[in-house]
Amino acid sequence: MADLVLYQRDYCHLCDQALAVLAQARAPDFDSVWVDDDPALEARYGARVPVLRDVRDGRELDWPFGAEAVAAFVRG
Repeated sequence: MADLVLYQRDYCHLCDQALAVLAQARAPDFDSVWVDDDPALEARYGARVPVLRDVRDGRELDWPFGAEAVAAFVRG
């Protein structure tokens, strides 16, 4: 399991943009988790996706974010 998780939805254009930003920032490997089919995740992240979460310390980076913000987030 990766240290980073991107919470997203199916057919989400903002999520597609977030994936492009993560690639631009050369983010380390991350897991993608779709919130659509999980009531608890839907309640927590539904209106906020995409959200990048560091599972080591629980920090979260809400959209919108750019490559510089992602790089700073990954550095801690």
